[in-house]
Amino acid sequence: MPTPPENRELSPFTGWTRAHWEDTADRLLLAVRPYASPRHGLVDLPGPRPSWSGVRSDGLEGHARTFLLAALRVAGARGEDPHGHLAFHAEGLAAGTEAPGGDGPDSWPLLTDVRQAVVESASVALGLRLTRPWLWDTLDDRTRQRAVEWLLPALEPSPVDNNWWLFGLTVAGFLQDAGIETDRAAATIDRSLERIEKWYLGDGWYSDGDNRAFDHYNAWALHLYPVLHAHLAGDQDLLDRYGPRLRRHLDDYAHLFDGDGAPLPYGRSLTYRFAAAAAPWLGALTGHTPLTPGATRRLASGTLRYFLDRGATDEHNLLTLGWHGPYEPVVQSYSGPASPYWAAKGFLGLLLPADHPAWTDAEEPLPAERADTVRPVAPAGLLIQSTAADGLVRLHNHGSNHVNSDPSGPDDSGYARYAYSTRTGPTTPPDQPDNHFALVLDGRVTRRGPATPLGTGPGWAASLHTPLPGIRILSATLAHGRAEVRAHLVLGAPDGTPVRQTGWATTPEGPTAQLHPVHGFPPATEPVELATGSTLQAGPATRTAALHGSTGGPESLFVTLASLTAEPDPAPASTLAAVQVTGRTLHVTWQNGTTTHLDLAAHPHPPRCG
Repeated sequence: MPTPPENRELSPFTGWTRAHWEDTADRLLLAVRPYASPRHGLVDLPGPRPSWSGVRSDGLEGHARTFLLAALRVAGARGEDPHGHLAFHAEGLAAGTEAPGGDGPDSWPLLTDVRQAVVESASVALGLRLTRPWLWDTLDDRTRQRAVEWLLPALEPSPVDNNWWLFGLTVAGFLQDAGIETDRAAATIDRSLERIEKWYLGDGWYSDGDNRAFDHYNAWALHLYPVLHAHLAGDQDLLDRYGPRLRRHLDDYAHLFDGDGAPLPYGRSLTYRFAAAAAPWLGALTGHTPLTPGATRRLASGTLRYFLDRGATDEHNLLTLGWHGPYEPVVQSYSGPASPYWAAKGFLGLLLPADHPAWTDAEEPLPAERADTVRPVAPAGLLIQSTAADGLVRLHNHGSNHVNSDPSGPDDSGYARYAYSTRTGPTTPPDQPDNHFALVLDGRVTRRGPATPLGTGPGWAASLHTPLPGIRILSATLAHGRAEVRAHLVLGAPDGTPVRQTGWATTPEGPTAQLHPVHGFPPATEPVELATGSTLQAGPATRTAALHGSTGGPESLFVTLASLTAEPDPAPASTLAAVQVTGRTLHVTWQNGTTTHLDLAAHPHPPRCG
């Protein structure tokens, strides 16, 4: 298959056009066929290990997620299917539901027996909904009845209390469209939407359950399924409710993509990679987006190219478990060899007609390429910082508490770090965490644990956590340009308790990381380097700067200046701001002469900024 030529006039940033998306979809789909069972019911991809749901569930996942990609490809081509993608999956649907729950070579596990099958039922149902004229309507009645019987248990209440409620909604949407069990389907839709409503915190942000988990699931699940259902159903009332939420979310979300195309590696399920482009495409599809058509395609094509250019597929053109290439530490135990194919959601733009402005307008720069920005995300307690000179994006975390529930175990590195960036990843193993402030007891650093957000404002965010009983740490980040002021007020620790502040984990080939002591550390303290294992972008042998100090009474304030930049020969961090500390108040004069004042009042009062 020849590769389509680049078009740098239409796509000056990426060179890619709709033809590249169609070509990539075809290549990914054709590559999995050698791994299908005799009648294509299961797609058993090679991988380092099965998921916790088992090999048969993983085979269903391989069929369901590649079927979703095939459905987007064929529906986008208005039924044209020269490679026979739908015929391949139609045979698999018939074979998989012929004797489900059995041990036949093509049999699908039952939704009542394997919870993961509920997840995959949503991809199957959405694929059927998108391709109904070309697949579902051509099946014989017996095959359709067996498929319905397999799908129906998804209409029951979700077995997991998070975004999983939307899998039942997605199955119900297909059944409702097909005129099957319509009353029951409508009840499932209402129940699912009622449940996620409790997690909507405003300004376009949901928590993924009751645990203040903020990550890409906002974009590729919590917004995707309700808005896409409303769009496909032609339900204007639902679209009027959920569309503006998507628009508001994209206002923030677009700022989380690097000038090189990388989405921010923060949270879980990062192996879905360019599924991060689903929500921007959905905004263009429904008209609920703040992005111009050219900026939408620039974001999406930049993200797809970012991963494909960095080895996301192996020598057989199969997506691997990892970020760039294979990277086991980023993979959750629920992920199997076919899990990365939820990246199919990133191809949602193929549903837009070829003459849509998102395909025909010239690409435009991303927010990270246009201007230096420091953007608070109040509902989630996050602070987004980007610099136009290098396109680098950083996220300062003062609101996530999706952490390891075992108090003796390590923090979840995908959520508990104080800062993340598009060019560095959290270090693994987690015993030498980057971007962390901790007490050091018997050579071990304390975990952060649940962080209580204390507020955000122009250029700042703050939070509180309790590393040990009776000890609290009130933390704040102030940002401007590439400069970061990191402040930690330690309350209740015994006099002389050692503390440690770490910075960004980088390699000599990566961006430049700087960490400079301002207050609370011994005079003339110089950072030491820690060998911190590996990160998902840089691989092994990363290094992280660390500062060491100790508490001086029941209340001790520690302040540092930090920087991460890809600019060549950057000036020292100490030149980026002048910080004066008076009691609990920080007076910051940035390099351009603007000032920020932050009063670190004790909990429960939020910091005051003026």
